[in-house]
Amino acid sequence: MTTRTTRPGIASALAAAALFGVSTPLAKLLVGDVAPELLAGLLYLGAGLCLLAWYGWRGLGRGADATSHGPLTRTDIANLVGAITAGGIIGPVLLMEGLTRTGAANASLLLNLEGVLTALLAWIVFRENVDRRIATGMALIVAGGVLVSWKEGAIALGSGSLLIAGACLAWAIDNNLTRGLSARDPIQIAGLKGLVAGLTNTAVALALGARFPHPGIAAAAGAVGALGYGVSLVLFMVALRHLGSARTGAYFSTAPFLGAGVSLLLLHEALAPLFGPAAGLMALGVYLHLTESHSHLHPHEPQTHTHRHTHDAHHQHEHDFPWDGTEPHTHRHTHASLLHSHRHFPDIHHRHRHPNGTDS
Repeated sequence: MTTRTTRPGIASALAAAALFGVSTPLAKLLVGDVAPELLAGLLYLGAGLCLLAWYGWRGLGRGADATSHGPLTRTDIANLVGAITAGGIIGPVLLMEGLTRTGAANASLLLNLEGVLTALLAWIVFRENVDRRIATGMALIVAGGVLVSWKEGAIALGSGSLLIAGACLAWAIDNNLTRGLSARDPIQIAGLKGLVAGLTNTAVALALGARFPHPGIAAAAGAVGALGYGVSLVLFMVALRHLGSARTGAYFSTAPFLGAGVSLLLLHEALAPLFGPAAGLMALGVYLHLTESHSHLHPHEPQTHTHRHTHDAHHQHEHDFPWDGTEPHTHRHTHASLLHSHRHFPDIHHRHRHPNGTDS
């Protein structure tokens, strides 16, 4: 069901999900020793410092082209500010607060709502194509989230669950804004996001009276953030480039299952009464997303932009400068008009109109 062009996106989304999924129970271990707002800051500081160090080392070691994905435009900067605010500041604080009021296993499954909300925003606000199969999968994931919160014949949406749902909405906004940045260098974008969000959350927490933890705990939080928030975001952006927001969010929905499993093994938490059926519904919803196939005759309008690319079927162009054949490479290039049919996802070259009125 996969193609050569989508495999890197699928692999990146699943790897991002694995790293983020493990970070939730690990953060739960730390949240008792660190104020939630400060922990959010330390997680993102770890991500930002690690990635910007990686970005700088790569540039020194491999030359300017290694870090070149084209300059940031005004639209890019606006998207980055919005993504940092929603996903780097608001989302982590809500999650850390939620983890103080609910178990990590249940919280991990509730985080499936991020993929659903990402897809809904992509469909309704950003007009990304979502077919019946994707919509059915989203409905199953939501049903699983309802079962997680079901206690004694009623839905028990406590403050912890509501806070985690709010974090999912913040990250859904972040994911859709980040889609607009997916052609840029993911290490640079994720590093800037981590550093700004980390400094902001840390400063706010300290101003509110939070006490800085023991250096060992701070280092542990930074390490969890470097992998679960930093490297995970880099991989997520690579997936966005190939798959678009809704599909990447669907693959990323596998993260809570891993997080819930680690929570049960590491923290020995009690299961919610309907944990098993909830996990089953969510697994079926994710399966529908993972096995989607989308193919039809579609046009490519003429387009000029700058991003890192190879000379695949969508990049058959001449160079107006000496070129030694190195790929991938970055330069401003123009896509000619093209009409063809093949399996595709709404990547940076397949955001087009559909008969149902969606744009990608």
